[in-house]
Amino acid sequence: MRDLFIQNARIMIGDTILENQSIRIRNGKISVLERGRTDKPSMEGIDAQGLLLTPGLIDIQINGGFGFDFTHNPESIWEVGHQLIRIGVTSFLPTIITSPMEKIQKALDIWKAGKPDDYLGAFPLGWHIEGPFLNPEKKGAHRVEYLQSPELGLISDWNPTNGVKLVTLAPELPGSEDVIRKLVSAGVVVSLGHSTATSQQADNAFRWGARAGTHLYNAMQGLHHREPGLTGALLTNEQIFAGLIVDGIHVHPQMVKLAYQVKGAGHLILITDAMEALGMPSGRYFLAGKEVEVDSQSARLTDGTLAGSILSLPEAIKNVMRFSGCSYPEAFQMATETPARLLGLKFKGSIEIGQDADLVLWDENLKAQMAIVSGEIVYNHTE
Repeated sequence: MRDLFIQNARIMIGDTILENQSIRIRNGKISVLERGRTDKPSMEGIDAQGLLLTPGLIDIQINGGFGFDFTHNPESIWEVGHQLIRIGVTSFLPTIITSPMEKIQKALDIWKAGKPDDYLGAFPLGWHIEGPFLNPEKKGAHRVEYLQSPELGLISDWNPTNGVKLVTLAPELPGSEDVIRKLVSAGVVVSLGHSTATSQQADNAFRWGARAGTHLYNAMQGLHHREPGLTGALLTNEQIFAGLIVDGIHVHPQMVKLAYQVKGAGHLILITDAMEALGMPSGRYFLAGKEVEVDSQSARLTDGTLAGSILSLPEAIKNVMRFSGCSYPEAFQMATETPARLLGLKFKGSIEIGQDADLVLWDENLKAQMAIVSGEIVYNHTE
């Protein structure tokens, strides 16, 4: 692994952007941060020419993209990851939605087999399994015939080592307590979603170990002053994280602003929930076998139900600043440091000495110009 140094960069560190900074990378880690030039003959040098250097983006909910659907074709995580790096995503949780258990197992086996030897792209950290333990009343685009109640026997080997990083379920379903406790004890992050849970049922799940909500507002009961439901429980619990699809379609801009004002950048996570039409022209696509009609703004089933999105994380960053009034560093925090904290990724999501060198250089239009994963240059727009 080659050592690198980057100089003449504007570096985003926490809530500050520092000018004319240099960074050294050794053994895939950030080793030195300093002001000014740092020419080292023994290292490969990069002149950032004043571009913005940030941690690489982390997408914790993405169903596919660039013509591939993970539920139908889980081996496509590598093709999609190769494209995601070009938009500044350095790591992600490929998401498989409600499916037969044997299909979920196939996805886990593909992840465990590891990346191809010549792979250059964003790194899949493990799977986000969204379903099958969801409430049929809030199924959204999920196939109702595959939904089922939580059972311990179905998750006996679900853990991060086997590729399960995050699971979305509905806490009001019978058996959910035992399943949540088992998953949490195995090191899996549990998120609540596709649910009719009351605020009390949600609070119970938080006590059992659930730590997040999947796509806040969507596929859950609306906020009501006498029964706040899962939405209210997510908004008012200061320790709980919430994912948010900020495309201007899934959530009204005023509700995005409300979520930011209540949760703050430290517990709000920008997600895309993107499907296979991400990066593709308008037309007809599929999500887990269901036909989806895609125009320039949204992806919907033939009955009009939203079916994921065509949003990218850089677009979400721009949107959340416009909708909420948050700062540039805060918008990036919601796509880097905050998801890293939820997933327990101690060495990702920030620029500090000792952190993994997962980094992106951006131009003024938020277009990725270079991406580095674990100290290796995996994308350079000039090549």
